[in-house]
Amino acid sequence: MLLLKLAWRNLWRNRRRTLLVVLAMGMMMSFLVMYDGMIFGFESAVYGNAIKLSGGNIQIRANGYEDSYSANPMLPMGDGLDAVNAAKNLPNVEALLRHANTGGLVSNHEGVFPVSIYGIEPEIEENVNPIFQEEFLIDGRMLQSDDEDVVFIGKGLADAMEVGVGDRISMSGKSAHEEMRKRTMTIIGIYDVNLASLERQGLYISLSEAQHLYDLGDNITEVILYTEVTGKEESTVEALNATLPDYEITTWHTAIPELSSTVEMKNAIMTGFSIVILGIASIGLFNILLMAIYERTQEIGLLGAIGLKPRQISSLFLLEGIMIGLVGAVVGVIMGYIITSIIGIFGINYGFAVDMVDYMALMGTHIYPAFDLNLTLQRAGLLAVISALAALYPAIEASRREPADALHHV
Repeated sequence: MLLLKLAWRNLWRNRRRTLLVVLAMGMMMSFLVMYDGMIFGFESAVYGNAIKLSGGNIQIRANGYEDSYSANPMLPMGDGLDAVNAAKNLPNVEALLRHANTGGLVSNHEGVFPVSIYGIEPEIEENVNPIFQEEFLIDGRMLQSDDEDVVFIGKGLADAMEVGVGDRISMSGKSAHEEMRKRTMTIIGIYDVNLASLERQGLYISLSEAQHLYDLGDNITEVILYTEVTGKEESTVEALNATLPDYEITTWHTAIPELSSTVEMKNAIMTGFSIVILGIASIGLFNILLMAIYERTQEIGLLGAIGLKPRQISSLFLLEGIMIGLVGAVVGVIMGYIITSIIGIFGINYGFAVDMVDYMALMGTHIYPAFDLNLTLQRAGLLAVISALAALYPAIEASRREPADALHHV
């Protein structure tokens, strides 16, 4: 406690020097917090919508789904209401969707095209699924729950088949009894999310129509969870596994492994970037602490003369470095939180970039930075560790001073 009190008092004996160091470290820390917030907002806008388009954050299905030889097996799981009831009150759950999916083919005079056939509840989907937003509807109308013999398709598939609203196509899908069921369907609407490859992969029919066509009765094949925060699904999955042991529960990390790899690579790059930034800050801190030792040579001699051992003197200077790092981290977190919160209210206009790359169309025209407390605490801890390492050599150097020589130093 004595060393802590001395270190804290020494920190503020030269207030100008300490404030400059704290301000410099705080600005770097706030820059990292703000940058993390922007990346998080970008992820939510782009990755979040990509995940919604590609099967949701969390999937609940019948056991054996992942081990099936088929890419889109027809495995009934009951009506799914037990899964819906178990998940609806969990934190971080934004929406729950019931699907009846199967693999199949569509054909016309242009050829035969493999697709996934999704039976959905349109009125629920339109609140969360980007495909069913009015801004992406380019022709016709949205699908409705009571629709029969009609399909909702993407522009990529429409272009490949050279069809439009009102045209009829043949659709074949695998039933619950492994039989192929064929039906002529009318195109009721066409959407365009500027991702032709994804638009060619599937088409949508009403859930009731899918259950009728494929002998499902009241059964469905999956319950999809959309979460409020992408990348924070672990706790939700743990809670679901505890209450729904008879189902297979997976996340987008399994469904979209390439996107998961991209996110992991991004996180690794961001960590390396933060280490470089904080390493630059540590160089300045190292220089200041080393200069402080030469300025306080007589003080070091006095401390030795009154009985402090070399390890206690080194601990004193080490504590000073750690405290400067902690104070700088706190100041940086506060500054970063304020800046991120202000930007998060108004958003950042990225409208100019929407047409540059296909996936940018998913983010709309604005992204909204968000404060991530866990990541910020990691950055603050890293700053404290780097401060301690920067103070280590000056602390050792201080402990090597002979008291007699230090007292006579001019």
